[in-house]
Amino acid sequence: MSDAPPSRPPKPEDKRGFLQKLAEMLHPGPDSKDELIETLVEAQDNDVIGAQSREMLEGVIRMADMTAGDVMVAAPRMDAINIDAPFDELLHLVIDTAHSRFPVFENEKENILGILIAKDLLKLQRAPELNIRALLRPAVFVPESKGLNDLLREFRGNRNHLAIVIDEFGRVAGLITIEDVLEQIVGEIEDEFDIAEDEGDIFGLADHTYRVSGDTLIERVSEAFGVLLPETDFETIGGLVAHEMGHVPKRGEHYTLAGLDFTVLHTKGGAVRWFKVAPVAANV
Repeated sequence: MSDAPPSRPPKPEDKRGFLQKLAEMLHPGPDSKDELIETLVEAQDNDVIGAQSREMLEGVIRMADMTAGDVMVAAPRMDAINIDAPFDELLHLVIDTAHSRFPVFENEKENILGILIAKDLLKLQRAPELNIRALLRPAVFVPESKGLNDLLREFRGNRNHLAIVIDEFGRVAGLITIEDVLEQIVGEIEDEFDIAEDEGDIFGLADHTYRVSGDTLIERVSEAFGVLLPETDFETIGGLVAHEMGHVPKRGEHYTLAGLDFTVLHTKGGAVRWFKVAPVAANV
């Protein structure tokens, strides 16, 4: 007696109603990223997801097409350390910029020796006989074309939080951090060095410069620094500087206005959140 053929497992019951099946036939799911983003907007409008969730999901979708070159800090705006600089100069740079990691170069910025973690300077302070070379961590180099998804995966895997970006000719194009990548998803990330919005708008710093909120009224800046800023339809210093620059300011950019040097420290939502401001004469 021959064995009976094995029975096939029953198909899962399709619990969709007729109207739902008809709707899906007439309106199939999104087949492009733009349509997917439109679907997310509709989901928010229908209270399926919140605004913050939609923004994060959009960031994940858009990040798939982005590369290291799209979000890197360009080489001219990199805060890098000269290995031959004295300790006081190194300490000043660390405090002034509030970064946790710095590329270290010798002779020229193209010659990157490694990465210095700011907290490792404490070892140098306690033991001045130490050579700074002994504190350097290996530098990671990635091409400008490196996809952000792949880069984020590598950041998580090798625990490096900073990479040097190289152009097609092998020259240093800039740097990128894990924070730069994550900000494409969650927006501007603030750290322990940022100042809360409710703590004021102009702060004096130890190096005789000032940290100024982009939302500070132009009149207040004029009075605080004793300068005459241009008349404009804008009310805030952030709006005025952006107008004078002619484009949306990026982190690290400089602009001189009315005898003041404005350095963009933080941006959020296309607007400057914080400037570093110093009289031009103080930078000579």
